[in-house]
Amino acid sequence: MRCKHCHSDSVVKNGYNSVCTQKFLCEICGRQFVENPKQSRISDESKSLVDKLLLERISLAGIARVVEVSERWLQNYVNEKYNSIPLEVKVMAKSSFRLTIQCDEMWSFVGKRDNKQWIWLAIDRNTRKIVGVHIGDRSADSAQSLWDSLPTLYQQHAISYTDFWEAY
Repeated sequence: MRCKHCHSDSVVKNGYNSVCTQKFLCEICGRQFVENPKQSRISDESKSLVDKLLLERISLAGIARVVEVSERWLQNYVNEKYNSIPLEVKVMAKSSFRLTIQCDEMWSFVGKRDNKQWIWLAIDRNTRKIVGVHIGDRSADSAQSLWDSLPTLYQQHAISYTDFWEAY
């Protein structure tokens, strides 16, 4: 047995990893390794395929089976993608018609029913595009955050329609 990093013969057994494969430790460079690793790096082609399958709204378990990656790796990959997306809404100025928005909120739970999350949306009535969004609870502070997420053009010139929830 030789170290894969420094090619030294000073290698000793060092327990087992999470998939019950023997680990080895190089006494020269201090690196740990396994002789025949079961896991390997995910190729760029596989990541590209994952991106396409995510756009098709296939379940994460289904994507993991098709691409042959672990669900844990896939969840971490999706979380990294989500965190890299800017949370800003950019709106082009429109002057040919009156600005009208509809504001409403809906809820879902995350993980368990006790963890309710409210999605607050402001939609341009003419273009049907989302112009403001906030995720939080169902309080007046969340309604203010929705208002703050609106572009200045909408805050100053739009007519707003709501369902008369007291927070509005």
